[in-house]
Amino acid sequence: MAKKSTGSIRAQRLTVDIIVHTILIIMAVIWLIPFVYIAAQSFRGGVNLGMFSSTFFPKVWTFDNYIKLFTDTTSLDFFGMFKNTFIIACCTCCISTFVVLAVSYCMSRLKWKMRKPYMNMSMVIGLFPGFMSMVAIYYLLKTMGLTEGPMIPVALIVCYTSGCGMGFHVMKGYMDTIPKALDEAAYLDGATKWQTFIRITLPLCKPMIVYQIITSFMGPWCDFVMAKLIVGAEAKYYTVAIGLWRMLEKEFVGNWFTRFCSGSVLIAIPISILYIITQRFYQEAMSGSVKG
Repeated sequence: MAKKSTGSIRAQRLTVDIIVHTILIIMAVIWLIPFVYIAAQSFRGGVNLGMFSSTFFPKVWTFDNYIKLFTDTTSLDFFGMFKNTFIIACCTCCISTFVVLAVSYCMSRLKWKMRKPYMNMSMVIGLFPGFMSMVAIYYLLKTMGLTEGPMIPVALIVCYTSGCGMGFHVMKGYMDTIPKALDEAAYLDGATKWQTFIRITLPLCKPMIVYQIITSFMGPWCDFVMAKLIVGAEAKYYTVAIGLWRMLEKEFVGNWFTRFCSGSVLIAIPISILYIITQRFYQEAMSGSVKG
């Protein structure tokens, strides 16, 4: 009887596993359909390059859409948009990562008078969506002369980094798990707070630093609302998100839809490369923590 009950339990588990995995596979296929369609349409050639296609996969395959995306600058300069966005995203990533790490260290390790009020204030402010302050931010930047000409990228970097100190909660929670005895031992050896932060805390926070780098880069790379508000009609300073949106307007969509698909594929490359590079540090940090 025991063998029969054990066999029936195993059969039930196998049945459940098959059902669950089947559902997950179906959901994954459904989730991937739009991405496969965009990637396939980016290689579509022929006469009709608009949004409407008679087949899911193109009948004529070509790389012309990728070539024209960078060579045809009569209407939209995709390379210029890509360069603008990449510079803004890199600057934002570096500044935001350092600021969040510094603020998190102060919140986790240092004791000062306004520590708890600041944490409570940041929690309350975080309840409100950021776009509520867009108009005020725009007029502040306009007053400082940052909404015209070559100062537009600076304005975007200021927007993306000015409030990053409020996003310390996840990083602080991770730093709280690091034993404070390590800091005290460093102080006894004569290390300053800066040296302790650089040489003790940061090496132990590699997984969260990777997370912060990726999220800090993806924010300005994918943002459309704030970029459109500040850039306005200055086509020279368009970001990738604005450029892709422009490609779907009536005047461009007839000839630019397949190039829009090509651009959508290309903007995933920097994020993928960043993830691949930082993933190595994440794995090293996790393996080191397990060994310890």
